[in-house]
Amino acid sequence: MRSKKMNIFHGIDWVLVLLYLILIFIGWLNIYSTTFIEDDTALINLSTEYGKQLIWIGLSFPLIIFILLIDAKLYEKYASIIYVVSLFFLAGLFILGKNINGATSWYDFGGFSLQPSEFAKAATALAIAKLVSDKLFNLKKFNTQLQAFVILFLPAVLITLQPDPGSALVYTAFIFVLYREGLPVYYITVGFIAAFLFVITLYFGFLYTWLGSLLVFALILMYFIFYRKKAFKNGWIKIVGIYLVAALFIFSVDLVFNHVFEQRHRDRFNIVLGKTADTKNIGYNTNQAITTIASGGFTGKGFLDGERTQGDFVPENQTDYIFTIVGEEWGFLGSTIVIVIFTFFFLRIIQIAERQKSKFARVYGHSIAAIFFMHFTINIGMVIGLLPTIGIPLPFFSYGGSALWGFTVLLFIFIRLDANRSYEW
Repeated sequence: MRSKKMNIFHGIDWVLVLLYLILIFIGWLNIYSTTFIEDDTALINLSTEYGKQLIWIGLSFPLIIFILLIDAKLYEKYASIIYVVSLFFLAGLFILGKNINGATSWYDFGGFSLQPSEFAKAATALAIAKLVSDKLFNLKKFNTQLQAFVILFLPAVLITLQPDPGSALVYTAFIFVLYREGLPVYYITVGFIAAFLFVITLYFGFLYTWLGSLLVFALILMYFIFYRKKAFKNGWIKIVGIYLVAALFIFSVDLVFNHVFEQRHRDRFNIVLGKTADTKNIGYNTNQAITTIASGGFTGKGFLDGERTQGDFVPENQTDYIFTIVGEEWGFLGSTIVIVIFTFFFLRIIQIAERQKSKFARVYGHSIAAIFFMHFTINIGMVIGLLPTIGIPLPFFSYGGSALWGFTVLLFIFIRLDANRSYEW
C-alpha cells in the first residue's frame, strides 16, 4: 500500500457536500423567518437566533477543514479513545452541567453552551465501526454481540439520566447497522416485539398488559403440551425464559415510565396514545404545529409571510418544531421538496458506504445514515403528531450550534474516510 501526497480536497464527494450546503442554507432561511426583526436588516446580529446560527455556520467551515486535515487512519486508530472521552464528558454533566428546560445536558462557558450528547453520536459510530471491523469480530457469537450492545448502552443510559430520552432513542438506530454486518435477524424481531409491548404497556398499564401476556403464554404453553410434546420437552426452558424476559420488560417499562420519565414526558406519550386530550397545556405545541403546517396549503404562504410563524403560535419553532415553518411558508410542495432532498442525502451516504474498501469506513457510513434517518423520522413524526414530543433536532435545520457541529462532525469524518480511498492502491 502506498500513499500519494495528501490534498485535503482530493477525492471529496462533492455531491454529498452540495447536499449538506443546501440543507444548511434552507435550514438557516427557516431560522431567519421565525426570528428576524423587521426593522433590523443586519444578517449578523448576535441578539437574534439567525445571527448566532450564521456564526455557527461560518465556524463550521474551519471545523470541516480541521476534520479533513486529519489522516483518515487516525479516526480508526483512536476510535476507542474518542469514545471513552465522550463518555467522560457525558458523565461530567452530572457534576458540572447546566440545567436548561429540565435537562442537565449542557456545559456553560460564560454564555457559550455545548451539548456533548451531540458529539457522542459520532464517537459511538467510530467505536462501533472499530469493533465490528476487527478481523476476529463475529456478530454471530453472543460475547461479541454483548460488546457491541455495551458500547451502545453506556452513552444511551448517561443521556437518558440527564434526562434526555429523545437523544438516547437515536442509539436504537445502530441495531440496523449491526444487522447489516451479520447480527441475527431475531434481534430485529425482538426489537419490534419490545416496541409493541412498550406501546401496549403505556396504553393499558402494567397490570392488564402483564395479564394479557400471561394469557398468551398459557395458550402457547397449551399448544406445545398437547400438539408438540417433543418440542416442549426439549425446549420448555427457552419458552419459560422468553416469557420471564417479556414480563421483566413490561415491568421495566412501567418502572421507567412512572419513576424515570418526568411528568412532561408522560403527558406527551399519553397524548399521542390518545389516553388524554390536551390542546392547551402539554399538547399545545403539537396541536399548534399540526394547525400551522395545515394552514400552508399546497404552495404555502410565502417566505416571511407565515402569520402563525411570525405570531409565535408554535413555541420552539426555531428548534424542535422548525418543520412547521416549512409547512406554513412553503406548503405541501415545499415540504415535499425538503423531504426529497433529505432522502437523496440518506441514499447518497448509503451508496458511498457500500463502495468502501475499508470495513471500518463502511460500518461508519451506515451508522451515520441510520443516525441521520432516525433524527429525521422522529422529528417529522413528532411535528405532525405521530410521535410524542421528545426534543430531537432536525439535522441542519434546527437552531443550535452543538447540533449543527455534531451533525457536521458526523458527516465530514465519513467524507474524509471516503476520500481516503483514492490515496490507496
